[in-house]
Amino acid sequence: MQIMIGCAKDMRSTCPTELPLRSEPLFADRAAANVMQLMGYTEEELCGVLGCNAQIARENRLRYVRFADGDGGLQAVMAYSGIVFKYLDAGSFSPADCDFAQRHLWITSFLYGLLRPMDVIKPYRLEGGVVLPANGVSMFDYWKPVLTDVLIDSVKADDGVLVDLASSEMRRLFDWRRVARELTVVRPEFFVQREGRLKTVVVYAKMCRGAMTRYALCNRLDGAEGLRGFDFEGFGWLESESTPGSPVFALA
Repeated sequence: MQIMIGCAKDMRSTCPTELPLRSEPLFADRAAANVMQLMGYTEEELCGVLGCNAQIARENRLRYVRFADGDGGLQAVMAYSGIVFKYLDAGSFSPADCDFAQRHLWITSFLYGLLRPMDVIKPYRLEGGVVLPANGVSMFDYWKPVLTDVLIDSVKADDGVLVDLASSEMRRLFDWRRVARELTVVRPEFFVQREGRLKTVVVYAKMCRGAMTRYALCNRLDGAEGLRGFDFEGFGWLESESTPGSPVFALA
């Protein structure tokens, strides 16, 4: 079983925790080439390209300029600091947890494509809809022909089961019809029960994605059925609403 989560906008540049494994991203050269293009934008232009304010544009232009420096960089699972990664809590992983995660977890990235948790990366900001001059297409379409086979081949080399815990937009980085056709995709859903109805609360969903990823890795789950035992802050498996491809977890 392989698990996929998505990157976060919020990133650290330093971290007191150093995990025991370090690896190089599969597409480090492509990431560097894309950063070279991003360096060509002024701060004002980056505001429009990234859809951000002047402060964020300034911070990230400096990041791009420093990208080629040989020093620095954090393991991907520690570099991202969004809600999913907070509840994944990789800083508390044992060496055995790190080894298992490296073999079973993928992190999608608009700059790096696909990352293993121990891949060392630099802080950046990039959106899926950005069209860089030399690419001529959005980052979604730039990565799609590159990543689809990598993901499919990796999951097939395991047991053919992909647990998709990324946000739905990350599917656009792949030829998802092929992924769904060639793999067994399991996409857990997280809801809150209110007035007899199931509703999505985004912050809770993100918390659960991180916590479920941790649960699967730390318990060495080898099949999606094992996810049914996930219990977090009152969220539990709701059998009556679940299907094999979409197990539902709800907070009463």
